[in-house]
Amino acid sequence: MTRPPTFFVAALSLAALLSLGACVPTDPNAPASQVPPEAPPGAPLGTCWHRNTSPAVIETVTDQVMVKPAERDASGAVTRPAVFRTVTRQDIVQPRRDTWIETPCQAQITPEFIASLQRALEARGYYRGTPTGRMDRSTKSALRRYQKEAGLDSNTLSLDTARRLGLIAIAQ
Repeated sequence: MTRPPTFFVAALSLAALLSLGACVPTDPNAPASQVPPEAPPGAPLGTCWHRNTSPAVIETVTDQVMVKPAERDASGAVTRPAVFRTVTRQDIVQPRRDTWIETPCQAQITPEFIASLQRALEARGYYRGTPTGRMDRSTKSALRRYQKEAGLDSNTLSLDTARRLGLIAIAQ
C-alpha cells in the first residue's frame, strides 16, 4: 500500500478545515446588525420565533384539445374521426406561504420540558410510548397532528400550543 505525499494530505486537511467555516453557528454575542433576523418585523424583544413555510399547492390539469374536427359525408356519417391532442398544465391553487410561529425560547426546551410535552400529547391520545425527553420523530409527528387540528400544520411547538397543553403559564 502506498501512502499519499505529505503535501497532498496537508492540502486536503486544510481544505476540509476551511469548509467547516460555513458550519460555525452565528456568534450569539455578535451585534444585532450581524445576526440574521429570527423574528418577524416588529416582534417584541425577548420573544422567540420560527418561520414556517407551507409549500405551494399545485394542481395538474389534463385537457383534450381538438386539433382537427371530424369529417362527415353528405349524409352526416363520420368519414374521419376528430383528432385530439392531450395538453397538460399545472396551475398553482395556493401559493407558497411563509408564516411566523411564536415559540418557547430554546432555554426553556429542556429534556424535562420535552418529556412533559410527550406526556401531555400522550394524555390526549397523540403520542404513544415512553416519554424520552428527546424531540424525536414520533414526538414531532404527534405534535404536528395535535397542532394541525388547531389550524397549524407544523411540527415546531408553538407558544400557543405549549400554553394550551399547560406547559407554559398563560400571560395575564
